[in-house]
Amino acid sequence: MEKPEPLDAEFFCISCRTPFVNSFPLDSEGRCALCRSGLRAFDAAYSFGAYAAELRELIHLLKYRSVRPLAAPLGQYLLRCLPRDEVFDVIVPVPLHWTRRWRRGFNQAELLARAVSRSTGIPVREALRRVHSTAPQAGLSNSARRRNVVRAFRCTAENRVRGKNVLLVDDVMTTGSTATACARALKRAGAKRVSVLTVARADRRMPARAAATDSWMEGRDRNGE
Repeated sequence: MEKPEPLDAEFFCISCRTPFVNSFPLDSEGRCALCRSGLRAFDAAYSFGAYAAELRELIHLLKYRSVRPLAAPLGQYLLRCLPRDEVFDVIVPVPLHWTRRWRRGFNQAELLARAVSRSTGIPVREALRRVHSTAPQAGLSNSARRRNVVRAFRCTAENRVRGKNVLLVDDVMTTGSTATACARALKRAGAKRVSVLTVARADRRMPARAAATDSWMEGRDRNGE
């Protein structure tokens, strides 16, 4: 297996770091339409690579095949894209609903968060709870993804995030709907700033060939197969 490469693009949104083929979707400040419209509740987003090829396979091995030792090398990829000029007070993993976590046996976002914590010393706080068992995001349209996770998360430890600079960790960011829902819950609890850190993100410049496979894998995982 070839070594995954960092995500590279000439044009990025300065807020969510979505890559574009040209500058047309960006305003004079470098923000995309979603960030300009306020549809994203997080303040910044960082991802190591594109959700494709070797990186996607590694994430699938961790997430669906329970190869938990992969959390350590994937955590190193997270560290490579973590900005050095920002100070974070706490790391919060994106939670699974308890039924999904029970079937899977672990939360991959928590494993990744703890890998980052071991290297940085930033404490991990499981401050969010997924209060609704939502349908898998894979295969849904952008608007359906947003509707699917509205009010799906609740902050259960306001004292641990109030006034804090929060680093929200997950494995993959596709449209940013889950990250936005989590960020809104954290900010309602008083978080000062929420930045998102993921191993990979969907690259809209590339053909979307993986959606059907991801949807099938999510279905198997949801049904405990």
